[in-house]
Amino acid sequence: MIISLLKNHSYKLAIAWALVIFGLCSMPGRFIPSVTWLELLSFDKWVHAGVFFTLVSLLGISVTVHGQNKNLFYLYFLLSVMYGGLLEIMQAKVFSERSADWYDMIANSFGCLMALLVSHKITGWVIK
Repeated sequence: MIISLLKNHSYKLAIAWALVIFGLCSMPGRFIPSVTWLELLSFDKWVHAGVFFTLVSLLGISVTVHGQNKNLFYLYFLLSVMYGGLLEIMQAKVFSERSADWYDMIANSFGCLMALLVSHKITGWVIK
């Protein structure tokens, strides 16, 4: 069922996921929990990497399922990295009670890169 959902709706899921990321990043700072022990584990950075890993993975599945040129996936990868950077800039300039953290941008980019590096495994699992 999940694989069928990924095959048939991966672009829609990617767009929805990008909107979820936007919503989370635009949320006022007072609504974001602050737990010190999680900060010690850099939990926040893993969350950033994970959400961008998911975004790029969904886009990679979409490109493969629709038989599109692999270069489109590389474009999506670059756009996702830029999206992560833009969100950090918006946190500094636009969103209330938020500030830019360039380490978050690095984590976002790391998640994108990891998805790019394992995309063949992920799409192979979905497209069996």
